[in-house]
Amino acid sequence: MSPAPTDPAREAAASRSDGPDGPAREHGPLGPSPDGATSHRLAPGEPEAAVSAPEELTVPVPGGELTVLRWPAADSAGPAAPTVLAVHGITANALAWSEVARQLAGRATLVAPDLRGRAGSRAVAGPYGLARHADDLAVLTSALGLGRVRLVGHSMGAWVSALAAVRHPELVDSLVLVDGAVSFPLPPGVSEDDALAAVLGPALARLDMTFESRDAYRVFWRRHPAFAGEWRAALDEYTQRDLVGEEPELRSSCVPEAIHQDGREVLLDKDAATAIHRLPCQAELLWAERGLMDEPQGLYDSARIEHAGLDRDRVTVTAVPDTNHYTIIGGAAGAARIVRSLVAG
Repeated sequence: MSPAPTDPAREAAASRSDGPDGPAREHGPLGPSPDGATSHRLAPGEPEAAVSAPEELTVPVPGGELTVLRWPAADSAGPAAPTVLAVHGITANALAWSEVARQLAGRATLVAPDLRGRAGSRAVAGPYGLARHADDLAVLTSALGLGRVRLVGHSMGAWVSALAAVRHPELVDSLVLVDGAVSFPLPPGVSEDDALAAVLGPALARLDMTFESRDAYRVFWRRHPAFAGEWRAALDEYTQRDLVGEEPELRSSCVPEAIHQDGREVLLDKDAATAIHRLPCQAELLWAERGLMDEPQGLYDSARIEHAGLDRDRVTVTAVPDTNHYTIIGGAAGAARIVRSLVAG
């Protein structure tokens, strides 16, 4: 779902400049989607993540226009307020960062693109791949006049962010990698398709599914074990943004070719795998205690991190207890830990 503006567009930020393929365009705060769907109101007593609606921009990139969401810093933060560029995971979208935006509370400007092949950027043509996403970040950084950014990436977005820092070091002030960017070789006899299915599970399965209504999609996600006790309005808006099509055949916005290409590179691309070992700036790796299905074994643990051989003078490593792969970004405690890293210094 790509929500359309309902209010007059705000004046363009003075720092924004034209991109190499034309000017960035600003569409104003997000509102109801074109099909009339609005945010789901949770039952009384359920947690509500109060966050102002982001502005929606489009930035020309090779192959189309990238949709970008921006939560501006508060006027009280002053001109020195940092800019955070946030990169979502493989089947996610820019609203994955809503809880982080809420907890930043205007202390920084948060800019988050829908990566090509997802949500508002699903029509942007290939080629896909992690290097292409990294270069897209450089294009939008230039087009929006962001200057040097505090770059944060979750899951696949962590690999993209590390690669962007290596390919475009002049754009990155610091780096936060959230439950991603550390690679390990595939076990003998395990194919890339089997590895993708094992790691992503239902996230891949839903790409082939259709849903008869928005409520049916909501039920699908609310049953996900990773979100038990963590469901809130921001998560609802994030998952609903993923829907395209019309009832009774709604489906995920994710382009399968993009997901499979990007997934293969997360598993096998040497440049992406080694990026965390070649960083030009200080970085922090935050890893979740539990996995994608809230299972006790997460993507990482202390032994795996130790085996990775990271340069601890360059990369600080912090476990985030009581989080899984999703709640480390979308849950209150996980987002709070990310915000601590982003506003430090």
